[in-house]
Amino acid sequence: MELDEDSAADAFFKDLLDAVEQQLQSTQTPFVRTALERLVKSGMTDEAAREAIAACLAEESDRMFRSQKAFDLDSYRKSLERISPPS
Repeated sequence: MELDEDSAADAFFKDLLDAVEQQLQSTQTPFVRTALERLVKSGMTDEAAREAIAACLAEESDRMFRSQKAFDLDSYRKSLERISPPS
């Protein structure tokens, strides 16, 4: 069964959200938990904060794929630090 483009994008984003959930539990990525807590404390909903984090993960994953280099954890961390809640 082929997925249409929207369904494929939805499935990919769900996979990203699952990866964020794993990162929130991991001792290797404490900065993800820090980002989530900062965003929620500043007024974002938990869901919106997780989605913003997943968007950063998608951008870094795309950068990794296009450059054919390893995932840059420091770049990902910095990207999370730049997320700001809506005004």
